[in-house]
Amino acid sequence: VISVPETVVFTGLAYLYMCLVFYLFFAGLILLYTVVHDLWRIGDGLKKLPHVDHQQELNEAGLTVMRGVFRCTVLGVLVAIWMKVQSSYLASSGENIVAWLVGDMSSMFQGRDDVSTGFHYRMPTHYSSLLIVISTCFVFLYGSIRLGVGGRFPAPLWKMSAVVALLVVSYLLIDAFAGFSTLLAISVLVALYGLFDPGLGRWRASELGNNQSVS
Repeated sequence: VISVPETVVFTGLAYLYMCLVFYLFFAGLILLYTVVHDLWRIGDGLKKLPHVDHQQELNEAGLTVMRGVFRCTVLGVLVAIWMKVQSSYLASSGENIVAWLVGDMSSMFQGRDDVSTGFHYRMPTHYSSLLIVISTCFVFLYGSIRLGVGGRFPAPLWKMSAVVALLVVSYLLIDAFAGFSTLLAISVLVALYGLFDPGLGRWRASELGNNQSVS
């Protein structure tokens, strides 16, 4: 048993650590936003130069940047998912978080609806995790719009956007129905694969230029 002053000090240190982590997180998002914006401005300026065609180089640079933005987006949403899962578990009557998730997954096949047993209370982590999801997806959406090649949405960006959308849906449906952990597990596995292969398959940036020239 700890004393009240020790509790106050520990809580203060925990919130100080959280503030530092959030500061670094949002500083990273601002940096990604700046990189995307600067690359878009550079590409827009090069398009105005006569007899200069750097479209293929811009395509390659854009896809490289978007792969990095996609990885950061996936990691950010995964962090938010973990925060919401943890807070939802604490508001439940599960023995531990693994047993709680496994029990929810089995309840979908057994027709039980016991995922919501416990007390209904929205912890502050729910709102902070939602802020993380919104801010992270905003940077990804901005990059997808600005770096969309030739006004078209290339196949790799479609795949990346689908993975991000799947993660966001899984985040929103946490503890919303019995069996949510099945969808959550599938989306996490797809996201982890996307971290190693953001394009979700072989794709050459030079093909973007070929597609654009054909159109």
